[in-house]
Amino acid sequence: MISPLRVVLSGGISGGHIFPLIAVARVLRRQLSGGVELLFIGSRGRFESDAMSAEQIPTQFVLTGKMRRYFSWQNFIDPFKVAIGFLQALWKLFLFMPDAVFSKGGSASVPVVLAAWIYRIPVLIHDSDAVAGRANHFLSWFATRIAIAYPSAHAYFPKEKTALTGNPVREELLVGSAMNGAQTLGLAQDKPTLLVLGGSQGATMLNEALLHILPQLLQAGIQVVHQTGSTNYQDILSVVKEHAIESGKGGYVAQDFFAVKELADVLALASVVLSRAGAGSIAELAATKKATILVPLQSAANDEQRMNAYDIAGIGGAVVIEEPNLGGNILLEKIIELINDPTLRTSLGEKIHAFYHPDAADAIAAGIRKIMGH
Repeated sequence: MISPLRVVLSGGISGGHIFPLIAVARVLRRQLSGGVELLFIGSRGRFESDAMSAEQIPTQFVLTGKMRRYFSWQNFIDPFKVAIGFLQALWKLFLFMPDAVFSKGGSASVPVVLAAWIYRIPVLIHDSDAVAGRANHFLSWFATRIAIAYPSAHAYFPKEKTALTGNPVREELLVGSAMNGAQTLGLAQDKPTLLVLGGSQGATMLNEALLHILPQLLQAGIQVVHQTGSTNYQDILSVVKEHAIESGKGGYVAQDFFAVKELADVLALASVVLSRAGAGSIAELAATKKATILVPLQSAANDEQRMNAYDIAGIGGAVVIEEPNLGGNILLEKIIELINDPTLRTSLGEKIHAFYHPDAADAIAAGIRKIMGH
């Protein structure tokens, strides 16, 4: 009887990390005939726990520190957190002793990858962005193989162990139904629909910009589906109520977070998407050929969202609006322009589709199997 192989998944903090881990884990489960035992080790959070639990992947957590470019008293504490997290990772890996580690980067993955290097466990890291994350740039020295999503990221990693794979996308997103989306949300299938995605954590500035123009959008006959993020959900319901707008009525629907099947249907319904420029979101929009307005997060640590957005815009695959330009009428004008121009929407959708790599999860899983000798 063949013993199942063991793989540790590491990363966390956002859907941009967790969803690709899950996509690759599913492929490994399908491809490894002898079976695979999976364990997630990363940052502690309800989002990570819920997502992994839904996939029946056990979770364990380590303390993590954050690299800040600004003064904070936590800068004096975090080095101790990193040291403790490294010791925790050493112990957890010793007990599980995986055949490989697949890391998505971020501060949560640093102690896990370093501990794996100590034990000589092979590591594959994946970087989602046009600009390498600081954690991945550092961890590249300890990695066996590196997978990247953007050609521009080659500049940050050793050429001999780096391969372009793209970003994995959850398969369920490809089979959405506009009819189901409209019925579920109480909207009309034949009306133009704007979908607003701030990422799994929501986006305060994006939310505020939308709320500023929401009455005009509804008056123009545009339906609005708004993923607010759990932190902002109740506040947004209160704010729109002050403008005599209620979620679920009059063409406006607010929801804190869309599960993958719901998101697939809403994407199928959407005429235009307003989104942050996180790599995971872009991959999903590319897969579904959505006409998109990208608003890069200005405070992103390495300016990676801005680089992601302009890589897409450079081939005519998206409209980019910088945060300082969200005020006034620019956002409203761009949305209405896209709604009224189906040819432009189709062009944007076709061009952003070039950033979709349908075999990304398979390619990464193949890399993991290779470093395990399978």
